[in-house]
Amino acid sequence: MQTLPHMFLNRELSWLRFNSRVLDQCSKNLPLLEKFKFIAIYCTNLDEFYMIRVAGLKQLFSAGVNASNSDELTPLTQLKEIRKYLHKEKEKLEKYFTDITKELEKENLFIKSYENLDSNLQAKCDEYFFSNIFSIIVPIAVDATHPFPHLNNLSFSLAVKICDKKHPDIIRFGMIRIPRVLPRFYQVSSNTYVPIESIVHQHTEEIFPGYKLLSSASFRVTRNADIHIEEEEADDFMMILEQGLKLRRKGAFVRLEIQKGADEQIVEFLNTHMKIFHKDVYEYGIFLNLSSLWQIVNNKVFTHLLSPLYTPKTLPPFNENISIFEAINKEDVLILQPFESFDPVYQFIKQASKDPDVISIRMTLYRVEKNSNIVQALIDAASDGKQVTVMVELKARFDEENNLHWAKALENAGAHIIYGITGFKVHAKISQVIRKEGERLKFYMHLSTGNYNASSAKIYTDVSYFTSKAEFARDSTSFFHILSGFSKNRHLQTLSMSPHQIKEKILEMIAKESSKANEGVIVAKMNALVDSDIIKALYKASSQGVKIDLIVRGICCLKPQNAYSQNIRVRSIIGKYLEHARIFYFKHTQPHYFISSADWMPRNLERRLELMTPIFDERSKAKLAQILRLQLSDTALAYELDGQGEYHKIIAKQDEKILDSQQVLEEYVSEIYKTLKKMQIKAVQPI
Repeated sequence: MQTLPHMFLNRELSWLRFNSRVLDQCSKNLPLLEKFKFIAIYCTNLDEFYMIRVAGLKQLFSAGVNASNSDELTPLTQLKEIRKYLHKEKEKLEKYFTDITKELEKENLFIKSYENLDSNLQAKCDEYFFSNIFSIIVPIAVDATHPFPHLNNLSFSLAVKICDKKHPDIIRFGMIRIPRVLPRFYQVSSNTYVPIESIVHQHTEEIFPGYKLLSSASFRVTRNADIHIEEEEADDFMMILEQGLKLRRKGAFVRLEIQKGADEQIVEFLNTHMKIFHKDVYEYGIFLNLSSLWQIVNNKVFTHLLSPLYTPKTLPPFNENISIFEAINKEDVLILQPFESFDPVYQFIKQASKDPDVISIRMTLYRVEKNSNIVQALIDAASDGKQVTVMVELKARFDEENNLHWAKALENAGAHIIYGITGFKVHAKISQVIRKEGERLKFYMHLSTGNYNASSAKIYTDVSYFTSKAEFARDSTSFFHILSGFSKNRHLQTLSMSPHQIKEKILEMIAKESSKANEGVIVAKMNALVDSDIIKALYKASSQGVKIDLIVRGICCLKPQNAYSQNIRVRSIIGKYLEHARIFYFKHTQPHYFISSADWMPRNLERRLELMTPIFDERSKAKLAQILRLQLSDTALAYELDGQGEYHKIIAKQDEKILDSQQVLEEYVSEIYKTLKKMQIKAVQPI
């Protein structure tokens, strides 16, 4: 089947539509502070998009690259489309923020600039300025003897235009750098927040004594934050990474955000020095740096403006009075976070660290929280003399510094640390515990779609799988040997590993469904679908009558519902929790179900070490089927992708009950478990 560029959606423009769906949650009937959460997430996402994706397109354009994707859009065309899209969407963000703040005022929660406060609150702000701000902010003069300063990535400042009080015709330009140690908002009372820049603006003349303030404008800069490491030339990978982190702060400017209505001379002053393309300058009629709205969201006085707090369930066998190893010995166990607790994952490592019969713990770490109980348990195990081997991925973007800290701590405790595989990121999520039981060694494995991170496990939906099956023991041992030693054989027997197996296995399974023509069924849930070979294979399968349902949270470069894809439906689920699990179902493959750390993207399938895990036991398969069924029936959180690349909210039919798949799992995960436990399960299909 011949595929042409028009049959693919552009990766970057598809991502923008995903972020729009995040922002669109503000239009739903949600508690007000939940809407603020989505604005914060939207803005954080957009920061990273500009730091990495837009910065990369600018580099491609500068290098003279004409086309870089299957859709064959040039870097320049993509940049034009991105800017056009974001300048238009900026208006939507401003409206949502303004409307939500007005509604919050009805709930007695306020965000007010200094000039809009009463005199008592202004006096408190003045006191706060002199006691907490004045001594740590950095006033910066810019003139012939004071060069334009270095501005760190995402730094937040106030640009000022001032004049000499004795000689008003002498105009100066400068800035006041607002350190990150200061809160984004000063909480002047239990229910009122003041943007820090409005307090600084009010006291500019104390910061520049002898000068009169003519105008000011808050602004924020974004730099290229991608790190390129020549690993073959790095004798000390940790050292080269530390140097890369320092260079990140000095990347080229790629975006300027500034308050709307800023003095034209201030804008000219800034851009004379930063030289940012005018279409990458965004003027906002609302406060900048809204990724910091979490400060307000976390106000405990207003928890009634949030969704009710959910407590994850610990279900059998992990709630029984037996060790984690006894439980896994009895049966394979699949848990769905955050509806089920992450605690069994932590207990798996904690109990292993304290168990005198455990001789070895091996695991991969990609993103872990700053105060990680899991890493502390590994440190305890290593300090106690156990063999601890940890693959710490130092190239996990924006987590490099934290991972570097934990790598050093583990190494100091006596653990064997692997810093990566040359040329590849290790994104697989796996841990293995080896326990001496009598005269033999018993292996226990945990495989997951998500990170070993208790914080993200509360907000990301992921699948965890525990097993002690011999075939998984053999492959997990081989996998860790590949990580720590020299090996030209990067193939596993039961598990599939990228970069050599996962893509081939997926293409093989798609081809098998194609061979069954109208009887073929594929259901696949993932975060992103970009790989052109897989998309072509899905188009071919569709043309041969295979029924294909894709649940793709973010980027999707496949165009459904066209002549070449009429049997393909694509939906995206956006809700309270970030859908992160990868689950695949193929009707004519044994076993039918797989979970994976890998999305269907070239970077995951060709440039990373990932794992795809077949699920053999019937109850776990039935649980995965239930998850897919729920999401394919969702009429509350789901959007459907049309053949032109636009997403449309799925609306329940008139006689149909609205189904929120995440809410159902919150309310009924215990009952689902009980039902599956009683079932005499045979082959279970999600549709």
